[in-house]
Amino acid sequence: MKKFYIVALFFFICFVITAQKTDVYKRPVKHEPDRDFDAIHYCIKLDVDLDEKKLTAKNTITLSPLRENLKKITLDAVALQVTDVLDWKGIHLNFNQTDDKLHINLSRPCSYTDTVKLIVHYYLTEQVKGLRFIDKTDSSPLQVSSDCWPNKARQWIPCYDYPHDKVTQDMIVTVDKKYKVLSNGLLLNIKEDKGSGKNTWHWKQSLPHSTYLINLSIADYAVIEDSLGSLPVNYWVYHTNVEDAKRSFAKTPYMIDFFNKLYDYKFPWEKYDQVISAYMGGGAEATSATLLGEGAVTNWKAAIDFSYEGIIAHEIAHQWWGDLITSRSWEHTWMNESFGTYSDHLYKRYAWGQDEGEYDLLKKKNSYLREAHNRYMRPIVFNRYEDPGQNFDSHTYPKGACVLHMLRFVLGDDTFFRTLSAFLHQHEFQAVTTQDFMKCVKDVSGKNMDWFFDQFLFHPGHAVFEINKNWNESTKTLTLEIKQTQDKWDKVPVYKIPVNIGLTTTSGKKTKQVWLKRKSESFEIKLDSEPLMVRFDEGNHLLKEWTFKKSEDELLYQLQNDDVPGRLWVVDELKTFNNSKKTIETWAGLALNEKFWALREAALRNLTEYDRIKHKDLFLKALNDENSKVRVAAVKALGEFNDQSLINQFKKIFETDDSYLVMAEVLKAIGKSGNKSHLKFLEEATKVKSSRNVVSKAAEQAIEMIL
Repeated sequence: MKKFYIVALFFFICFVITAQKTDVYKRPVKHEPDRDFDAIHYCIKLDVDLDEKKLTAKNTITLSPLRENLKKITLDAVALQVTDVLDWKGIHLNFNQTDDKLHINLSRPCSYTDTVKLIVHYYLTEQVKGLRFIDKTDSSPLQVSSDCWPNKARQWIPCYDYPHDKVTQDMIVTVDKKYKVLSNGLLLNIKEDKGSGKNTWHWKQSLPHSTYLINLSIADYAVIEDSLGSLPVNYWVYHTNVEDAKRSFAKTPYMIDFFNKLYDYKFPWEKYDQVISAYMGGGAEATSATLLGEGAVTNWKAAIDFSYEGIIAHEIAHQWWGDLITSRSWEHTWMNESFGTYSDHLYKRYAWGQDEGEYDLLKKKNSYLREAHNRYMRPIVFNRYEDPGQNFDSHTYPKGACVLHMLRFVLGDDTFFRTLSAFLHQHEFQAVTTQDFMKCVKDVSGKNMDWFFDQFLFHPGHAVFEINKNWNESTKTLTLEIKQTQDKWDKVPVYKIPVNIGLTTTSGKKTKQVWLKRKSESFEIKLDSEPLMVRFDEGNHLLKEWTFKKSEDELLYQLQNDDVPGRLWVVDELKTFNNSKKTIETWAGLALNEKFWALREAALRNLTEYDRIKHKDLFLKALNDENSKVRVAAVKALGEFNDQSLINQFKKIFETDDSYLVMAEVLKAIGKSGNKSHLKFLEEATKVKSSRNVVSKAAEQAIEMIL
């Protein structure tokens, strides 16, 4: 056990040293900006030349002043060149354009009772990130793809470009008739101009949304039509991958229906489109029209390892969380992304089952912990940044999702989900703050949860527990000592939070809830016999790190009787007993016989590290595992033997296994144990096309190993 504490101390010291590699508190404080008017509607007319990569345009802006005697309108405008500005009477107005602003002098002072209409004529020839002209390649067509997040709509539309302002819009786009055009809202019509060889597409977004949610996508798309009842659901994809797209997107209506019921709020927009973009890596929400990277459409082999189902669900969830309600300013980004991330977890738990759902939440928690260990800790609600993108990190996405999971635990399922629905209904089509949500929680639950939000949203860090137990046989009393040690870090509080203690004896299992309020606390629990298992945080509700000293027999019992997160914790805790025959045999049994794949994979990793030589036959058997990640772990273990006699078997696996990840790991194993006689095989492997080019990259790594 001494070795365990030395290792734990080492990692703790490393954490303290590295947790603040980036000092986020040196970033400038950003406030929600003032504004002089409320933009109401944009009517954007574009004539787009894809070959020349340019556009000419005008934006007719309807706005309402927010104060008396408004004489000047200032719009955001970057890169685009304004040629003329007219008022609602057609009068030419004086204007001045700087690097990032367009200042317009009105023909007369206006007040908050007026409605003002301006027409801005402009053109764009400079290549900008907000509206990308993407060249044709062997695998993708010539296309135009917008990327307005977080403040790049201004690069191709003169507008007020901040999320607290919401507008309706018309997007009227003229292009060569061989292209299709997608934007937000409903398609009103397509008009053909036979003389010019062009078509004009008219899309209307009739419900208000923020400018960063504007979508414009142009290409020779194939459009796959689907639906959820009367709701049109379409997929804009390349002609070369229509059949793969049908399979990849088949669950989209099912996901929308799931969220309709989960939020008790019917899908708020007039249609839902998903469109492929050549530059996009993952996904980017836009109102009623989500952009997805090319990897979203997978062939049947890529689908084994590179499912986009979670990303697709996440972006659909944004149609409520981010689009219907939108963060008022970028310090509140968790209102978009934490809710979207927790929503994709809830979908996975529903669609993939409890074990997969629990494992997904565990991965999310660990993703945040890696950022906390290696980069920084910051409050989730945070107004220090050079640019808004700095707040879109593992604090905003997975940590925020874990905080919502804790809030659900404290409020209870019924109250939690009623709160979400009430919040969406109360603030539909509005820009919101964290304080708006806090008030809604009070209104629905009757509970003042400010203490919860103060700890988990407005302070950095997370709980770190040291748990010790003692059993008194004479009094039949279990004493549980719980210490919070995270207050060693700057600005991290000692937490007030309930926690469930799972207690299993020969008489059965019960759960006792206790409230943690102080740095060190002790709880006495009467039981009929010494517990076989004491489970801290039964149900895995808390975002935490913890140490809990247990004997090998206790851990082995927990491994057989706990849930997936608890059992995965045990698999790693057993590393302390890596010299024990019982532990080694337990890992071996898990590797071949366990039902849930992540436990089989974890057991294989531990055997590879601690008892590889004796388990070569086991690794060979694991090559036939039904899960590709487990097969990857088996190949990796065999690769560590540097055994040339395995190379022919590796080559056979490469030729027969359906998983690109397994194929890639096989190539690296050949690189470790092979010689120059295998270079020809590896050079041929560099030509194999695979998702994310994992096979060709692995082949190149293997060649470097041999050379």
